[in-house]
Amino acid sequence: MKSENIAQTKEKESSLDVANPLPNQEGQGVGARAPYTWVPSLYLGEALPFSAVMLISVIMFKEMQLADDEITLYTGWLGLPWVIKPIWSTIIDNLKTKRWWIVTMQFLMGICLALVAFTLQTSFWLQATLAIFMVIAFASATHDISADGFYIIGLREKDQELYVGVRNTFYRIGMVIGQGGLVLLAGYLQKGCFGSAFQSSIASWSVVFVILGILMVLLGTYHGFILPRVETTVHDRFHIKEQLHEFVETLKVFITKPHIISALCFILLFRLPEGLLTKIVPLFLTRTRAEGGLEMSNVDFGLIYGTLGVIGLLLGGIIGGWAVSKWGLKKCLWPLVLCITLPDIVYVYLSYYPTDNLWLIGTCVCIEQIGYGLGFAAYTLYLVTFSRGERTTAVFSICTAGQYLGGVMIPGMVSGFISKSIGYQHFFLLIMAFCLVTFAVTACVKVNEE
Repeated sequence: MKSENIAQTKEKESSLDVANPLPNQEGQGVGARAPYTWVPSLYLGEALPFSAVMLISVIMFKEMQLADDEITLYTGWLGLPWVIKPIWSTIIDNLKTKRWWIVTMQFLMGICLALVAFTLQTSFWLQATLAIFMVIAFASATHDISADGFYIIGLREKDQELYVGVRNTFYRIGMVIGQGGLVLLAGYLQKGCFGSAFQSSIASWSVVFVILGILMVLLGTYHGFILPRVETTVHDRFHIKEQLHEFVETLKVFITKPHIISALCFILLFRLPEGLLTKIVPLFLTRTRAEGGLEMSNVDFGLIYGTLGVIGLLLGGIIGGWAVSKWGLKKCLWPLVLCITLPDIVYVYLSYYPTDNLWLIGTCVCIEQIGYGLGFAAYTLYLVTFSRGERTTAVFSICTAGQYLGGVMIPGMVSGFISKSIGYQHFFLLIMAFCLVTFAVTACVKVNEE
């Protein structure tokens, strides 16, 4: 479960071509607020629904007795909106305002997250939950586009640079709250720490999703008052033929980039081993010994993977960014590639030599997550450098959609079928073999000296 996530994960791939900021305000328009009053909360609001749909759902479905192949297939499909969101980013740029989209999506996600809690009580819980999760996923992807665009027009250029660390840090804090704190809470509820009424899986996860829903509604209310008004409302600029023409022109720019074949292979396949690991590691850590897992409780999982792992990922990203800024991407690429691949061997070790020692498990998870953060920093900076030139923002949006498709969504969907067929031990050995794919595409990619 790479906190991309996800990036990850996310992996901010919005259309930042901003329409109609209020004139002569230089990012500090009518009703301007100090950035520290809204930047942290904005990126908390970006992380929480993503963690719910892509990360918390994996653990919840496991406790609802779904098999690995079912879990990875269903939750893999939920990543589709983050792949295709460049398609509707122009709608957000040209209808209403990004402020309106942010607040509206936060309220919508809050209501939907609370609805998940009620659907878990029904006989058709799986179908209803997946349908609601897909609505949340589309709303979250829309919110990502709006939030990233608003960050550009709501801040002066110097403040954008100043607050980039703040936004990334609070995004990770949101991931810690989601896959760390709330999974911890579910574990404590199931242990009866807050009364016997919440000990069942259904009751404990219902409480978790009600809390998530309340948090998002509170964020929507807060942002309705605090976000500065830096745009004019646009009602009539969106024309589908014009936007289709713009998308085709952007696609032409993308496919005519120098070394496009090697770049495309790198974009799609660089994260293949990590994409396969993303959804299986949480399942491996929490499955019973009889099923080949380490049988960690939700409390231990939330603390080690959901909290320490995310902190390790953030630390790796910071160190990776610093290294590239100091020595350049070309010199750092291979060392950082080794960092993102070789630490995966810790799961081979844990699968062959299972242990109850939480210190040992935590050390292995932190090593792997720090390595992932280091390598992902280099990967992201390659996407940035590749996108420079004509239509930079739109090309970057296509690049990040491609990396999510090839490095998260498709590998995640099939990972459960593979692990179920060959077992966790052989699965992690296969991951080490797939690291050769990462080495191959890295060897072929072209990186400028500067």
